Amino acid sequence: MHPKPDDEPPPAHAMIRLLDHELWPMAEGALWWPTFKTLVVSDLHLEKGSAFARTGQHLPPYDTRTTLGLLQKLIRKLKPETVISLGDSFHDVHAYSRLNEEDVRSIQDLTGRVDWVWVEGNHDPIPPEHLGGRSTFELTLGRLTFRHEPTGDRGEVAGHLHPCARLSGRGSKLVRRRCFVTDGQSLILPAMGAFTGGLNVLDSAYTTLSRRTLQVFMTGQSRVFAVPVSHLVPDRQSRSNWKL
Repeated sequence: MHPKPDDEPPPAHAMIRLLDHELWPMAEGALWWPTFKTLVVSDLHLEKGSAFARTGQHLPPYDTRTTLGLLQKLIRKLKPETVISLGDSFHDVHAYSRLNEEDVRSIQDLTGRVDWVWVEGNHDPIPPEHLGGRSTFELTLGRLTFRHEPTGDRGEVAGHLHPCARLSGRGSKLVRRRCFVTDGQSLILPAMGAFTGGLNVLDSAYTTLSRRTLQVFMTGQSRVFAVPVSHLVPDRQSRSNWKL
């Protein structure tokens, strides 16, 4: 089965082929699979701001609304039939109780429009039923399997590591952006949450990917670009011990 021309998203300047499936990485950090009209997002970490506030780190409390707004925009544009959220959709097990009523209604509206699948992550268990959607540990669609933590299985689409790439430019200029990373056998998505950080794709934590066939797709303001791995540089300090 092949996507029809009308199913194609706006130009993304990049396309990822995984087991003969054509997947479109989006600048917002989501993945669009036109053949199955499926939108995939990962690591939303809703209510991360309020979690930090409870420990005395007062971040602006708008991360949930910002992330939900981005999802609403993508769903209006692409009109998916299915949305898969690849785990760590909520920052912690108490995040649901900190959602304000407007954000609860926004989530219910999103899960009511499509077949919404919550994949379990290491931060979040099964969301409460009143938010809508259905929950699973992993999901297989076509030849692909969607789960939170990468294992390196053939045809796997995962999240968890929040991949970012640091690209060397002219002179001493460096650009660091979220990215999609694949070795042609499996794929890891960037985090989409407004307050989520990122782990450099050159870090040793990416043990499930083959360095020999590594491909990196860096997000720009409105497009995604394939970047040569040879032009990437590590961060100054390893972050593989950070808490994911």
